[in-house]
Amino acid sequence: MTAGQNRIPVNLDYAASTPMRAEALLAQREYDDSELAGVNPNSLHSLGRKAAARLEVARREIARSFGARVRPSEIVLTNGGTEANQLALLGLAEGARQRDRKRNRVIVSAIEHDSILDNLPLLRAAGFTVDLVQPCRMGYIEPATLVELLGDDVALVSIMVANNETGVVQPIRELAAATHTVGAPFHTDAIQGYLHIPLDVTELGVDAMSVAAHKIGGPVASGALYLKSRTPLRPRIFGGGQEAGRRAGTQDLRTQLAFAAAASSLTPHVAQERAKLQALSDKLYATLTAHPRIHATMGDYAQADRLPGMVSIYVDGMDSEELIVKLDAAGFEVSAGSACSSGSMDPSHVLSAMGIGREQALGALRISFDDRVNPDDLDEFAQTLLSIAGAA
Repeated sequence: MTAGQNRIPVNLDYAASTPMRAEALLAQREYDDSELAGVNPNSLHSLGRKAAARLEVARREIARSFGARVRPSEIVLTNGGTEANQLALLGLAEGARQRDRKRNRVIVSAIEHDSILDNLPLLRAAGFTVDLVQPCRMGYIEPATLVELLGDDVALVSIMVANNETGVVQPIRELAAATHTVGAPFHTDAIQGYLHIPLDVTELGVDAMSVAAHKIGGPVASGALYLKSRTPLRPRIFGGGQEAGRRAGTQDLRTQLAFAAAASSLTPHVAQERAKLQALSDKLYATLTAHPRIHATMGDYAQADRLPGMVSIYVDGMDSEELIVKLDAAGFEVSAGSACSSGSMDPSHVLSAMGIGREQALGALRISFDDRVNPDDLDEFAQTLLSIAGAA
């Protein structure tokens, strides 16, 4: 174990954030060295027009990552995924209600990220009723469960593409189709799944989709919201009219160029890289769950549709904090499936919604990586965790 104290830490927490890719770093350096550095793309002078043109090139490249038929005008650039989620959740609900006053109910899944769930009080304060749709034991929302909650008073349904703790992929195409039978828009938070699995918004049939650059090797504080043409939206930020009036504020050309560079480098290779990472994830799951105390959170991982490069487990008789500290000492950085607060552990709302007991949920770990992982590091990590778990 002491060897880990002298080694370079192995980052296996890519689901939280990823190191920037070479393409994104190069795009930032080229911007910094150009005449456009610091220029406002909304200015009318020649440099401003050049900056605006470069911003639109970045927008087109980002649009292509959402699907071949996506128009650049359907991309709203934001200051990260959290803002994109809030704009979608509150803006789409308000937009639907402005069009049809009886639409005053919003449905979200019980396993959403906090960037969705923490905005629910704002919806309620604005007069909306909020219903939570529960997942099955394997961690996905069954379309039939959603159908039971639908009605002509629904203003919006928001269900994530893939869960950020378990990696379980949701049946978005079916969920969106069910939502549209009652005339409501469908939003999906794709922040965790974006460019890790193939996602074409046209084929999925969604009305809005949120993404963040830092999950794919782009910069932090950079994101986007796909908004299907003619989908009603009430802006959340006012004062300037940028982004076609949908999101005010001077665009950060530097980060959006880096975002576009990262997205462009990944878009052609999503399916190929998914297969490679899925094989690595399957091997890690098989190695770890062979231990009688280690279990996949979704049950039979081999039957689950899940993100590549994410392994979600819990260890009987141990808690996440203890596991993370011991793994950190051994040179491996992972995260918990539960939130630490002031030295106490609360079970993950995701795992609790899936029906996992408190004690098991408190022993959850999330191991995550992308195409830059060294397979040997995964093997060494697995042996380290098995050693920590000890003999049954």
